[in-house]
Amino acid sequence: MLSVRSLSIDFGAGAARVHAVKDISFSIGAGETLALVGESGSGKSVTGLALTRLLQEPPAVYSGGEILFEDRDVLKMSPAELRRLRGGKIAYVFQEPSTSLNPVFTVRSQIAEALSLHRPEVSDVDAEVARCLDLVGIVDPSKRMHDYPHQLSGGMQQRVMIAMALACHPQLLVADEPTTALDVTVQAQILDQMRLIKQQIKMAMLLITHNFGIIGGIADRVAVMFRGSIVEHGSTAEVLHNPQHPYTKALIGCIPQLGQRRRRLTTIDYSTLG
Repeated sequence: MLSVRSLSIDFGAGAARVHAVKDISFSIGAGETLALVGESGSGKSVTGLALTRLLQEPPAVYSGGEILFEDRDVLKMSPAELRRLRGGKIAYVFQEPSTSLNPVFTVRSQIAEALSLHRPEVSDVDAEVARCLDLVGIVDPSKRMHDYPHQLSGGMQQRVMIAMALACHPQLLVADEPTTALDVTVQAQILDQMRLIKQQIKMAMLLITHNFGIIGGIADRVAVMFRGSIVEHGSTAEVLHNPQHPYTKALIGCIPQLGQRRRRLTTIDYSTLG
């Protein structure tokens, strides 16, 4: 469904040009989940935003490669085609729901706007909004849809963001650090919910995260990014249990282990990684 081939993205120009993404390739099949893992600044979010050309051009420059969605190159799409793609076929869930939701509009109005843009055939908007909220585990959705974002907890705000993304029936969901701002209990609930939804509606997903600890039960494959490049790629089980690249080994070594006390934090010596 999605094929990224030799993609390179730069920012700036001349001597100030920064190579944020360097010649990366990966693919995602229908119904499959790929986890893109790496520390902050490795190029993960830039890659996710590039899939629908959400990066501002300039300063962003697509300096090489192609992004094929259903065999069509996103980098050659017209503005009208990109508007239909964004939200309609490829939807996003970002890591800070409090900044992604508009504070002056109710939950209903924000999901209804997405429906009007990408599913204008829906006649009973209230029923569809309630159905989407129920799908992500919000209790009493007919009542909660009239709440404003500030009336919801962080976990519920993130559920609303997921509901808004799913309302448009996307074929691919890009989840960019969807649990970073949440405590571990709510984090587990959100991940379980996303796993169940993915199974129910046969949706593909790109999960962007810095945390190897959350991908075991949700991702089919893993691609590890380091300094703008993909340095390791394989099935989740292979990468978790038999990592090959020193950077992957170091990231996995940073995962806290239950029951281990007085253990020094694992650090990464970048001089050994090239």
